[in-house]
Amino acid sequence: MGSSGRFSSVCKLLLSSCLLIATAHAEEATPARLRGEALDKEVARLMQAAHVPGLALAVIEDGKIVHLRAYGQRDVEKQLPLTVDTVMYAASITKAAFAYATLSLVDQGKLDLDTSIAKLLPKPLPDYDKYADLADDPRWRLITPRMLLSHSAGFANFRYFPPDGSGYDPNGKLKIYAAPGSRFAYSGEGINLMQFVLENGRDVDVATLMQKQLFDRFGMRRTSMIWREDFADNLAIGYDENGKALGHKQRGSVRAAGSMDTTVADYAQLLAGMVRGDGLGAKAHAMWLTPVQRIRSVQQFPTLDTATTTDNDGIKLSYALGVAVYQSPQGPAWFKTGHDDGTNNLALCLEKSRDCVLIMSNSSNGESIYRYLVDATLGPTCYPWFWENDIPYDHPEWRAPEARKLPHPPCAPVRHAS
Repeated sequence: MGSSGRFSSVCKLLLSSCLLIATAHAEEATPARLRGEALDKEVARLMQAAHVPGLALAVIEDGKIVHLRAYGQRDVEKQLPLTVDTVMYAASITKAAFAYATLSLVDQGKLDLDTSIAKLLPKPLPDYDKYADLADDPRWRLITPRMLLSHSAGFANFRYFPPDGSGYDPNGKLKIYAAPGSRFAYSGEGINLMQFVLENGRDVDVATLMQKQLFDRFGMRRTSMIWREDFADNLAIGYDENGKALGHKQRGSVRAAGSMDTTVADYAQLLAGMVRGDGLGAKAHAMWLTPVQRIRSVQQFPTLDTATTTDNDGIKLSYALGVAVYQSPQGPAWFKTGHDDGTNNLALCLEKSRDCVLIMSNSSNGESIYRYLVDATLGPTCYPWFWENDIPYDHPEWRAPEARKLPHPPCAPVRHAS
């Protein structure tokens, strides 16, 4: 059989499977939210099935933490248990916290989100060594804080990873690949530029901002934007998909895009505060969650991919400031994930009910059970797991390159093996 024949067969198989799953699921009653021992058992079962060594979980109802547990091990070799006070790498859920803290500056009249960064900085951006690559591209003057926080400034994720898929380039140049404000393209580079603008144009130390506006306010005593020696006594070791230990990086510089270390207990306090709106006025809090860019990329990565889809139009998937937003069956929802080798995190909240789930894992396999944990804790949410590439462990067919070309509405149910 030729390659086109194999592709056709795979597509038919996947489409048939999806239809069968959807039909079967439609006949089921809406699943109840699990709590207590029932939830603990489901977490343990999923972790075992997906080979996840450690996972921490927090559930929030009406802005209050009602479930806070840690499961499995923080260090497999030493057989040390993961606890709710174990320090874990936050990865990109740092971005959600940074955006929330930045909105406090808007609240105080210290920052206008729609002012060009050219007016916020004391000298032209390319005059700084770090941004000299933009000297021949005047479009940098069009960039605003709102664009940076909503991933629409036109950058790649990081300059060292060009969007052509050529891999890591230590000499990669910073480029504006799309007209600023024209489209969503996830960019840690843009978030770090926002940090640079605050520190160099508004004399705001981001580490101090985060400490004062978030960590102190919400009692986050084991959270920091850089490594602290006192974290070493209860620290999560990261593990790859095959269970190989990856250690824990000791980050020595503040990076708004993702240098935070935290615990599930700490970040759950932050998440509860964020869903309540603590620390922000009503106007700033609404601004934080107001959609800026509609998302029509097939998946979040590769960033700047030109392939588009209407699969997520039904939920109005968009990006706001530091978080993705969409319309769930339970009303407006927002979420942010954090991924790195040996780290998988997800924070998802329902705006009206102020219910949330926080999942933190020291395993690259953690994302493979998001879909089921979200349903188990919050009920039906239409979380766009395929767009996030959080492929369920028991549906590896969705990892095939061909799956990107198949229709995949986020509410199409995926039943897991029991």
